Amino acid sequence: MPGKLDGKVALITGGSTGIGKATAREFANEGAQVYITGRRKPELDAAAAAIGSGVTAIHGDVTKPKDLDRIYGQISQEKGHVDIVFANAGVADLAPIGSITEEQFDKIFDINVKGAMFTAQKALPLMPDGGTIILTGSEASIKGFAGTSVYSATKAAVRSFARTWTTDLKDRGIRVNVVSPGPIDTPMLKEGFADRPGELEEITSAVASRRLGRPEELAKAVTFLASDDASFMTGDEVFVDGGAGQV
Repeated sequence: MPGKLDGKVALITGGSTGIGKATAREFANEGAQVYITGRRKPELDAAAAAIGSGVTAIHGDVTKPKDLDRIYGQISQEKGHVDIVFANAGVADLAPIGSITEEQFDKIFDINVKGAMFTAQKALPLMPDGGTIILTGSEASIKGFAGTSVYSATKAAVRSFARTWTTDLKDRGIRVNVVSPGPIDTPMLKEGFADRPGELEEITSAVASRRLGRPEELAKAVTFLASDDASFMTGDEVFVDGGAGQV
């Protein structure tokens, strides 16, 4: 049975763990040739090996334009184009107003905003008309969780990118959408609340589904947005949050 992404070439940033890794697996299962990137080479290589056929790891940092040039250079040499870009790389370094450092601010904006921006922009020369860009947002962009002001602001910027880029790219038929998770059971979530387990329990209790989401559930939504099933969706935001941001 044909896959939803047969013959497509995809790039996933932040593909070593969590949502990125789960999406790489789902894309590969649906027939795509998938490239994953990440800053931590051992984890990145392990993810590619675990998924197996159809996935290629390229070590790189999305905040470094030269790394992105090298990544797209390899994809260009090997495939000649990229149909799908999932700009998923991100960090969450939480701190309340009053204790935010300049270093924290710069780090989060560099990865979450600058990284997403140049991941998408540098893909355009390789992307055929009708391609698709998917960005990872967050329910934090519309909620006021304690300690998340900088992180939430980056995700609000990502949401804005989808609207403006849709307008910029409409003549090429390139669709741009956002998938916004709620609390998902990933290493990043656990690391972020390692010293505040009570807060994570409180956040989980506010989810209408009464549990954390699974990376595989996000991966299904991203695959939908990447496929022709979502051909009439652009500039949109899809929440996969167990109802946490909606009710």
